[in-house]
Amino acid sequence: MTENVQTLNDVIDPARARAMQTLLGQEATIATEDTLPAFFHQLYFWDPQPPSRLGRDGHPKVGGIIPNMGLPRRMWAGGRLEITAALRAGVPAERRTILEKAERKEGRTGKLGFVTLRHEIRQEGKLCVTDWQDLVYRQDPDPDAPVPVPPEARRDEVARESVTFNSTLLFRYSALTFNGHRIHYDSDYAKTVEGYNGLVVHGPLLAQHLILLAENQLGSVRNFAFRATAPLLHSEEATFCWRDGIAWVRGPDGRQCMIAAASS
Repeated sequence: MTENVQTLNDVIDPARARAMQTLLGQEATIATEDTLPAFFHQLYFWDPQPPSRLGRDGHPKVGGIIPNMGLPRRMWAGGRLEITAALRAGVPAERRTILEKAERKEGRTGKLGFVTLRHEIRQEGKLCVTDWQDLVYRQDPDPDAPVPVPPEARRDEVARESVTFNSTLLFRYSALTFNGHRIHYDSDYAKTVEGYNGLVVHGPLLAQHLILLAENQLGSVRNFAFRATAPLLHSEEATFCWRDGIAWVRGPDGRQCMIAAASS
Protein backbone atom coordinates (compact mmCIF):
# COMPACT_ATOMS: atom_id res chain seq x y z
CA MET A 1 0.00 0.00 0.00
CA THR A 2 1.26 3.46 -0.90
CA GLU A 3 0.11 6.45 1.12
CA ASN A 4 -3.01 7.12 -0.99
CA VAL A 5 -3.61 3.72 -2.61
CA GLN A 6 -4.52 0.36 -1.08
CA THR A 7 -4.93 -2.99 -2.85
CA LEU A 8 -6.79 -5.95 -1.33
CA ASN A 9 -7.64 -9.36 -2.78
CA ASP A 10 -10.51 -11.75 -2.07
CA VAL A 11 -12.01 -14.93 -3.55
CA ILE A 12 -15.67 -13.74 -3.28
CA ASP A 13 -16.73 -16.66 -1.10
CA PRO A 14 -20.25 -17.82 -2.13
CA ALA A 15 -21.00 -18.91 1.46
CA ARG A 16 -20.76 -15.30 2.61
CA ALA A 17 -23.14 -14.22 -0.16
CA ARG A 18 -25.62 -16.93 0.88
CA ALA A 19 -25.40 -15.69 4.47
CA MET A 20 -26.26 -12.22 3.22
CA GLN A 21 -29.25 -13.58 1.30
CA THR A 22 -30.45 -15.20 4.52
CA LEU A 23 -29.99 -11.97 6.47
CA LEU A 24 -32.14 -10.17 3.87
CA GLY A 25 -34.87 -12.81 4.12
CA GLN A 26 -34.09 -14.34 0.72
CA GLU A 27 -33.55 -17.95 -0.22
CA ALA A 28 -29.83 -18.80 0.03
CA THR A 29 -29.03 -19.86 -3.55
CA ILE A 30 -25.72 -18.32 -4.63
CA ALA A 31 -23.12 -20.86 -5.75
CA THR A 32 -19.69 -20.65 -7.38
CA GLU A 33 -19.79 -18.79 -10.72
CA ASP A 34 -23.22 -17.27 -9.98
CA THR A 35 -23.46 -13.51 -10.32
CA LEU A 36 -23.81 -11.47 -7.13
CA PRO A 37 -26.68 -9.06 -6.53
CA ALA A 38 -25.65 -5.43 -6.76
CA PHE A 39 -23.86 -4.05 -3.67
CA PHE A 40 -22.93 -7.47 -2.30
CA HIS A 41 -19.29 -6.48 -2.82
CA GLN A 42 -19.62 -4.78 0.58
CA LEU A 43 -19.22 -8.26 2.12
CA TYR A 44 -15.68 -8.69 0.81
CA PHE A 45 -12.17 -7.23 0.94
CA TRP A 46 -11.84 -7.28 4.71
CA ASP A 47 -8.84 -5.46 6.17
CA PRO A 48 -8.50 -6.86 9.72
CA GLN A 49 -6.37 -4.82 12.11
CA PRO A 50 -5.09 -5.82 15.58
CA PRO A 51 -6.73 -4.18 18.61
CA SER A 52 -3.80 -1.80 19.01
CA ARG A 53 -4.60 -0.26 15.61
CA LEU A 54 -8.29 0.33 16.25
CA GLY A 55 -9.79 3.66 17.25
CA ARG A 56 -12.24 4.18 20.09
CA ASP A 57 -15.14 3.66 17.68
CA GLY A 58 -13.98 0.21 16.57
CA HIS A 59 -12.84 1.33 13.12
CA PRO A 60 -9.16 1.09 12.13
CA LYS A 61 -7.32 4.21 13.23
CA VAL A 62 -7.01 6.93 10.62
CA GLY A 63 -3.58 7.93 9.41
CA GLY A 64 -3.20 5.34 6.64
CA ILE A 65 -5.06 5.85 3.39
CA ILE A 66 -7.44 8.14 5.32
CA PRO A 67 -5.52 11.05 6.86
CA ASN A 68 -5.99 12.03 10.49
CA MET A 69 -7.92 15.31 10.56
CA GLY A 70 -8.38 15.30 14.34
CA LEU A 71 -12.11 14.57 14.15
CA PRO A 72 -13.24 11.46 16.07
CA ARG A 73 -16.75 10.67 14.76
CA ARG A 74 -17.08 8.87 11.42
CA MET A 75 -20.21 8.64 9.28
CA TRP A 76 -20.71 6.94 5.91
CA ALA A 77 -22.55 9.84 4.25
CA GLY A 78 -23.24 8.31 0.84
CA GLY A 79 -21.70 7.01 -2.31
CA ARG A 80 -22.01 6.22 -5.99
CA LEU A 81 -21.68 3.01 -8.01
CA GLU A 82 -20.93 2.30 -11.65
CA ILE A 83 -21.47 -1.38 -12.44
CA THR A 84 -19.96 -2.47 -15.75
CA ALA A 85 -20.12 -6.23 -15.07
CA ALA A 86 -21.63 -8.35 -12.31
CA LEU A 87 -19.19 -9.90 -9.88
CA ARG A 88 -19.11 -13.71 -9.82
CA ALA A 89 -19.03 -15.82 -6.69
CA GLY A 90 -15.97 -18.00 -6.14
CA VAL A 91 -13.80 -16.03 -8.58
CA PRO A 92 -10.72 -14.18 -7.24
CA ALA A 93 -11.09 -10.41 -7.27
CA GLU A 94 -8.95 -7.36 -6.57
CA ARG A 95 -10.07 -4.08 -5.02
CA ARG A 96 -7.88 -1.05 -5.56
CA THR A 97 -8.77 1.89 -3.32
CA ILE A 98 -7.67 5.43 -4.14
CA LEU A 99 -8.02 8.48 -1.91
CA GLU A 100 -9.74 11.07 -4.11
CA LYS A 101 -10.43 13.79 -1.56
CA ALA A 102 -9.68 14.71 2.04
CA GLU A 103 -10.53 18.20 3.25
CA ARG A 104 -11.66 20.05 6.36
CA LYS A 105 -14.47 22.60 6.43
CA GLU A 106 -16.49 24.59 8.93
CA GLY A 107 -20.15 23.59 9.17
CA ARG A 108 -23.12 24.76 11.22
CA THR A 109 -22.29 22.10 13.81
CA GLY A 110 -18.53 22.75 13.89
CA LYS A 111 -15.51 21.35 12.09
CA LEU A 112 -16.09 18.66 9.48
CA GLY A 113 -13.79 16.42 7.48
CA PHE A 114 -14.86 15.15 4.06
CA VAL A 115 -13.22 12.07 2.54
CA THR A 116 -13.97 10.38 -0.79
CA LEU A 117 -12.53 6.96 -1.57
CA ARG A 118 -12.74 5.35 -5.01
CA HIS A 119 -12.82 1.55 -4.99
CA GLU A 120 -12.12 -0.21 -8.30
CA ILE A 121 -13.03 -3.92 -8.25
CA ARG A 122 -11.72 -6.26 -10.93
CA GLN A 123 -12.13 -9.94 -11.76
CA GLU A 124 -9.85 -11.64 -14.27
CA GLY A 125 -8.36 -8.24 -15.08
CA LYS A 126 -11.71 -6.68 -16.01
CA LEU A 127 -13.09 -3.65 -14.19
CA CYS A 128 -16.51 -4.72 -12.83
CA VAL A 129 -17.48 -2.14 -10.21
CA THR A 130 -16.35 1.39 -9.41
CA ASP A 131 -17.59 2.44 -6.00
CA TRP A 132 -17.14 5.97 -4.64
CA GLN A 133 -17.50 6.10 -0.85
CA ASP A 134 -18.17 9.44 0.87
CA LEU A 135 -17.23 9.69 4.54
CA VAL A 136 -17.74 12.57 6.96
CA TYR A 137 -15.73 13.05 10.14
CA ARG A 138 -17.13 15.24 12.91
CA GLN A 139 -16.37 16.60 16.35
CA ASP A 140 -17.91 15.03 19.44
CA PRO A 141 -21.51 16.17 19.92
CA ASP A 142 -22.21 19.42 21.77
CA PRO A 143 -25.16 18.87 24.15
CA ASP A 144 -26.08 22.57 23.77
CA ALA A 145 -26.10 22.54 19.98
CA PRO A 146 -29.50 22.65 18.22
CA VAL A 147 -30.78 19.29 17.02
CA PRO A 148 -30.70 19.08 13.21
CA VAL A 149 -34.14 18.85 11.60
CA PRO A 150 -34.22 15.99 9.06
CA PRO A 151 -36.02 16.46 5.73
CA GLU A 152 -39.53 15.15 5.26
CA ALA A 153 -39.75 12.10 3.01
CA ARG A 154 -41.92 12.01 -0.07
CA ARG A 155 -45.20 10.08 0.03
CA ASP A 156 -45.84 9.68 -3.70
CA GLU A 157 -44.16 6.30 -4.17
CA VAL A 158 -45.49 3.75 -6.64
CA ALA A 159 -43.71 0.83 -4.94
CA ARG A 160 -42.82 0.32 -1.30
CA GLU A 161 -41.49 -2.27 1.10
CA SER A 162 -41.51 -2.14 4.89
CA VAL A 163 -38.56 -3.57 6.81
CA THR A 164 -38.03 -3.94 10.54
CA PHE A 165 -34.61 -4.07 12.15
CA ASN A 166 -33.28 -5.30 15.49
CA SER A 167 -29.97 -5.53 17.30
CA THR A 168 -29.37 -9.13 16.16
CA LEU A 169 -29.74 -8.20 12.49
CA LEU A 170 -27.36 -5.24 12.90
CA PHE A 171 -24.82 -7.47 14.65
CA ARG A 172 -24.98 -10.06 11.86
CA TYR A 173 -24.53 -7.40 9.17
CA SER A 174 -21.57 -5.96 11.07
CA ALA A 175 -20.04 -9.45 11.18
CA LEU A 176 -20.62 -10.14 7.48
CA THR A 177 -19.04 -6.83 6.45
CA PHE A 178 -16.37 -6.87 9.19
CA ASN A 179 -17.61 -3.45 10.31
CA GLY A 180 -16.46 -2.77 13.86
CA HIS A 181 -18.20 0.60 14.29
CA ARG A 182 -19.64 0.47 17.79
CA ILE A 183 -22.72 2.60 17.00
CA HIS A 184 -24.22 -0.55 15.45
CA TYR A 185 -23.89 -2.91 18.43
CA ASP A 186 -22.79 -1.00 21.56
CA SER A 187 -25.83 0.93 22.80
CA ASP A 188 -24.00 2.70 25.65
CA TYR A 189 -21.29 3.93 23.30
CA ALA A 190 -23.82 5.05 20.66
CA LYS A 191 -25.75 7.09 23.24
CA THR A 192 -23.08 8.49 25.57
CA VAL A 193 -20.21 9.07 23.14
CA GLU A 194 -21.75 9.68 19.73
CA GLY A 195 -25.05 11.17 20.86
CA TYR A 196 -27.55 8.84 19.18
CA ASN A 197 -30.78 7.67 20.81
CA GLY A 198 -29.97 4.00 20.22
CA LEU A 199 -28.20 1.65 17.87
CA VAL A 200 -27.88 3.01 14.34
CA VAL A 201 -28.80 0.98 11.25
CA HIS A 202 -25.83 0.81 8.87
CA GLY A 203 -26.02 3.24 5.97
CA PRO A 204 -24.88 0.59 3.47
CA LEU A 205 -27.55 -1.80 4.75
CA LEU A 206 -30.20 0.81 3.94
CA ALA A 207 -28.54 1.35 0.56
CA GLN A 208 -28.57 -2.43 -0.03
CA HIS A 209 -32.34 -2.54 0.43
CA LEU A 210 -32.78 0.47 -1.87
CA ILE A 211 -30.67 -1.01 -4.67
CA LEU A 212 -32.55 -4.32 -4.44
CA LEU A 213 -35.83 -2.39 -4.71
CA ALA A 214 -34.40 -0.59 -7.75
CA GLU A 215 -33.37 -3.91 -9.32
CA ASN A 216 -36.92 -5.19 -8.85
CA GLN A 217 -38.25 -2.16 -10.72
CA LEU A 218 -35.61 -1.84 -13.45
CA GLY A 219 -34.49 -5.44 -13.95
CA SER A 220 -30.87 -4.44 -13.41
CA VAL A 221 -28.95 -1.47 -12.04
CA ARG A 222 -25.80 -0.05 -13.63
CA ASN A 223 -25.66 3.32 -11.87
CA PHE A 224 -26.65 4.00 -8.29
CA ALA A 225 -26.01 7.00 -6.05
CA PHE A 226 -27.20 7.46 -2.48
CA ARG A 227 -27.00 10.02 0.31
CA ALA A 228 -27.79 9.58 4.01
CA THR A 229 -29.94 12.40 5.43
CA ALA A 230 -30.91 11.17 8.92
CA PRO A 231 -30.07 8.15 11.10
CA LEU A 232 -32.47 5.23 11.43
CA LEU A 233 -32.46 3.42 14.77
CA HIS A 234 -32.57 -0.36 15.17
CA SER A 235 -35.98 -0.24 16.88
CA GLU A 236 -37.66 1.63 14.02
CA GLU A 237 -39.52 0.28 11.02
CA ALA A 238 -38.42 1.73 7.68
CA THR A 239 -40.38 2.08 4.45
CA PHE A 240 -38.30 1.72 1.29
CA CYS A 241 -39.93 3.65 -1.54
CA TRP A 242 -39.58 3.98 -5.32
CA ARG A 243 -40.79 6.29 -8.06
CA ASP A 244 -39.33 7.21 -11.46
CA GLY A 245 -35.72 6.26 -10.80
CA ILE A 246 -35.64 7.70 -7.26
CA ALA A 247 -35.59 5.52 -4.15
CA TRP A 248 -35.77 6.68 -0.56
CA VAL A 249 -36.07 5.50 3.05
CA ARG A 250 -38.92 6.89 5.14
CA GLY A 251 -38.74 6.58 8.90
CA PRO A 252 -41.80 5.89 11.08
CA ASP A 253 -42.24 9.62 11.79
CA GLY A 254 -42.09 10.55 8.10
CA ARG A 255 -38.49 11.75 8.05
CA GLN A 256 -36.24 10.95 5.10
CA CYS A 257 -33.30 8.81 6.21
CA MET A 258 -31.72 8.20 2.78
CA ILE A 259 -32.34 9.11 -0.85
CA ALA A 260 -30.94 7.45 -3.96
CA ALA A 261 -31.06 7.57 -7.74
CA ALA A 262 -30.78 4.44 -9.88
CA SER A 263 -30.68 3.64 -13.60
CA SER A 264 -30.15 0.53 -15.70
